[in-house]
Amino acid sequence: ELTGSIPSEIGNLVNLTSLDLFDNEFTGSIPPEIGNLINLTELFLHSNPGLTGSIPPEIGNLVNLTTLNLHGNELTGSIPSEIWNLFNLTTLNLHGNQLTGSIPSEIGNLTNLTYLKLSDNQLTGSIPSEIWNLTNLNYIILHSNELTGSIPSEIGNLVNLTSLDLFDNE
Repeated sequence: ELTGSIPSEIGNLVNLTSLDLFDNEFTGSIPPEIGNLINLTELFLHSNPGLTGSIPPEIGNLVNLTTLNLHGNELTGSIPSEIWNLFNLTTLNLHGNQLTGSIPSEIGNLTNLTYLKLSDNQLTGSIPSEIWNLTNLNYIILHSNELTGSIPSEIGNLVNLTSLDLFDNE
Protein backbone atom coordinates (compact mmCIF):
# COMPACT_ATOMS: atom_id res chain seq x y z
CA GLU A 1 0.00 0.00 0.00
CA LEU A 2 1.30 3.41 -0.97
CA THR A 3 0.93 6.20 1.57
CA GLY A 4 1.56 9.92 1.88
CA SER A 5 0.39 12.62 -0.46
CA ILE A 6 0.41 12.58 -4.25
CA PRO A 7 3.35 14.84 -5.13
CA SER A 8 2.74 17.88 -7.29
CA GLU A 9 5.65 16.73 -9.45
CA ILE A 10 3.33 14.09 -10.91
CA GLY A 11 2.35 16.92 -13.24
CA ASN A 12 5.74 16.55 -14.96
CA LEU A 13 4.77 13.15 -16.41
CA VAL A 14 3.18 14.74 -19.45
CA ASN A 15 3.40 11.64 -21.66
CA LEU A 16 1.19 9.51 -19.41
CA THR A 17 -1.95 8.21 -21.07
CA SER A 18 -3.17 6.28 -18.02
CA LEU A 19 -2.75 7.09 -14.33
CA ASP A 20 -3.81 4.37 -11.89
CA LEU A 21 -3.28 5.25 -8.22
CA PHE A 22 -6.33 3.50 -6.81
CA ASP A 23 -6.75 1.34 -3.72
CA ASN A 24 -3.96 2.86 -1.66
CA GLU A 25 -3.71 5.03 1.45
CA PHE A 26 -2.94 8.39 -0.14
CA THR A 27 -3.80 11.39 2.01
CA GLY A 28 -4.22 15.07 1.33
CA SER A 29 -5.71 16.59 -1.78
CA ILE A 30 -5.41 15.91 -5.49
CA PRO A 31 -2.62 18.20 -6.72
CA PRO A 32 -3.82 20.73 -9.31
CA GLU A 33 -0.73 19.89 -11.38
CA ILE A 34 -2.58 16.75 -12.44
CA GLY A 35 -4.16 19.08 -15.01
CA ASN A 36 -0.81 19.14 -16.85
CA LEU A 37 -1.28 15.51 -17.93
CA ILE A 38 -3.14 16.44 -21.09
CA ASN A 39 -2.46 13.09 -22.79
CA LEU A 40 -4.37 11.11 -20.14
CA THR A 41 -7.26 9.05 -21.38
CA GLU A 42 -7.83 7.25 -18.06
CA LEU A 43 -7.57 8.63 -14.53
CA PHE A 44 -8.14 6.22 -11.65
CA LEU A 45 -7.70 7.81 -8.22
CA HIS A 46 -10.44 5.88 -6.46
CA SER A 47 -10.47 3.99 -3.15
CA ASN A 48 -8.07 6.24 -1.25
CA PRO A 49 -10.09 7.03 1.88
CA GLY A 50 -7.60 9.69 3.01
CA LEU A 51 -7.86 11.68 -0.20
CA THR A 52 -9.62 14.91 0.79
CA GLY A 53 -10.35 18.40 -0.43
CA SER A 54 -12.14 19.44 -3.56
CA ILE A 55 -11.74 18.14 -7.10
CA PRO A 56 -9.26 20.54 -8.71
CA PRO A 57 -10.78 22.45 -11.63
CA GLU A 58 -7.57 21.76 -13.54
CA ILE A 59 -8.96 18.27 -14.25
CA GLY A 60 -10.92 20.12 -16.93
CA ASN A 61 -7.65 20.44 -18.89
CA LEU A 62 -7.65 16.69 -19.50
CA VAL A 63 -9.68 16.89 -22.69
CA ASN A 64 -8.66 13.40 -23.86
CA LEU A 65 -10.09 11.65 -20.79
CA THR A 66 -12.54 8.86 -21.50
CA THR A 67 -12.57 7.54 -17.91
CA LEU A 68 -12.59 9.64 -14.73
CA ASN A 69 -12.90 7.53 -11.60
CA LEU A 70 -12.62 9.26 -8.23
CA HIS A 71 -14.99 7.07 -6.20
CA GLY A 72 -14.47 6.01 -2.60
CA ASN A 73 -12.45 8.98 -1.43
CA GLU A 74 -13.36 11.79 0.98
CA LEU A 75 -13.65 14.56 -1.61
CA THR A 76 -15.77 17.57 -0.70
CA GLY A 77 -17.22 20.63 -2.38
CA SER A 78 -19.16 20.77 -5.60
CA ILE A 79 -18.28 19.08 -8.86
CA PRO A 80 -16.16 21.64 -10.73
CA SER A 81 -17.89 23.04 -13.82
CA GLU A 82 -14.77 22.26 -15.86
CA ILE A 83 -15.65 18.54 -15.74
CA TRP A 84 -18.68 19.20 -17.93
CA ASN A 85 -16.31 20.17 -20.76
CA LEU A 86 -14.64 16.75 -20.91
CA PHE A 87 -16.59 15.82 -24.03
CA ASN A 88 -14.78 12.49 -24.56
CA LEU A 89 -15.81 11.00 -21.21
CA THR A 90 -17.55 7.65 -21.45
CA THR A 91 -17.22 6.86 -17.71
CA LEU A 92 -17.71 9.35 -14.87
CA ASN A 93 -17.61 7.80 -11.41
CA LEU A 94 -17.62 10.11 -8.38
CA HIS A 95 -19.50 7.68 -6.09
CA GLY A 96 -18.91 7.56 -2.36
CA ASN A 97 -17.47 10.96 -1.60
CA GLN A 98 -18.94 13.95 0.26
CA LEU A 99 -19.72 16.08 -2.78
CA THR A 100 -22.36 18.77 -2.44
CA GLY A 101 -24.27 21.08 -4.74
CA SER A 102 -26.43 20.20 -7.68
CA ILE A 103 -25.95 18.33 -10.93
CA PRO A 104 -25.91 21.17 -13.48
CA SER A 105 -27.56 21.20 -16.88
CA GLU A 106 -24.08 21.22 -18.44
CA ILE A 107 -23.95 17.48 -17.84
CA GLY A 108 -25.75 17.38 -21.18
CA ASN A 109 -22.40 18.24 -22.82
CA LEU A 110 -21.15 14.71 -22.08
CA THR A 111 -22.88 13.07 -25.02
CA ASN A 112 -20.45 10.10 -25.08
CA LEU A 113 -21.23 9.01 -21.51
CA THR A 114 -22.18 5.38 -21.10
CA TYR A 115 -21.61 5.14 -17.32
CA LEU A 116 -22.63 7.83 -14.81
CA LYS A 117 -22.24 7.11 -11.11
CA LEU A 118 -22.66 10.02 -8.68
CA SER A 119 -24.27 8.00 -5.88
CA ASP A 120 -23.58 8.14 -2.15
CA ASN A 121 -22.78 11.85 -1.98
CA GLN A 122 -24.77 14.83 -0.71
CA LEU A 123 -25.97 16.17 -4.05
CA THR A 124 -29.14 18.26 -3.96
CA GLY A 125 -31.72 19.68 -6.35
CA SER A 126 -33.46 17.97 -9.20
CA ILE A 127 -31.99 15.69 -11.84
CA PRO A 128 -31.36 17.99 -14.82
CA SER A 129 -33.53 17.24 -17.84
CA GLU A 130 -30.40 17.16 -20.01
CA ILE A 131 -29.52 13.74 -18.54
CA TRP A 132 -32.50 12.26 -20.36
CA ASN A 133 -30.90 13.27 -23.69
CA LEU A 134 -27.67 11.32 -23.10
CA THR A 135 -28.81 8.43 -25.25
CA ASN A 136 -25.54 6.47 -25.00
CA LEU A 137 -25.99 5.92 -21.26
CA ASN A 138 -26.08 2.30 -20.11
CA TYR A 139 -25.87 3.09 -16.38
CA ILE A 140 -27.31 5.93 -14.29
CA ILE A 141 -26.49 5.46 -10.63
CA LEU A 142 -27.58 8.42 -8.49
CA HIS A 143 -28.80 6.70 -5.32
CA SER A 144 -28.12 7.88 -1.75
CA ASN A 145 -28.13 11.61 -2.37
CA GLU A 146 -30.61 14.36 -1.53
CA LEU A 147 -32.08 14.71 -5.02
CA THR A 148 -35.68 15.83 -5.44
CA GLY A 149 -38.27 16.22 -8.16
CA SER A 150 -39.90 13.85 -10.60
CA ILE A 151 -38.79 11.49 -13.34
CA PRO A 152 -40.00 12.96 -16.65
CA SER A 153 -41.36 11.10 -19.64
CA GLU A 154 -38.09 11.89 -21.46
CA ILE A 155 -36.55 8.99 -19.57
CA GLY A 156 -37.92 6.98 -22.48
CA ASN A 157 -35.14 8.47 -24.65
CA LEU A 158 -32.58 6.29 -22.88
CA VAL A 159 -33.09 3.19 -24.97
CA ASN A 160 -29.58 1.86 -24.20
CA LEU A 161 -30.07 1.99 -20.42
CA THR A 162 -29.47 -1.31 -18.62
CA SER A 163 -29.30 -0.02 -15.00
CA LEU A 164 -31.15 2.85 -13.32
CA ASP A 165 -30.50 3.35 -9.58
CA LEU A 166 -32.27 6.30 -7.96
CA PHE A 167 -33.16 4.82 -4.55
CA ASP A 168 -32.64 6.55 -1.20
CA ASN A 169 -33.00 10.17 -2.26
CA GLU A 170 -35.07 12.80 -0.41
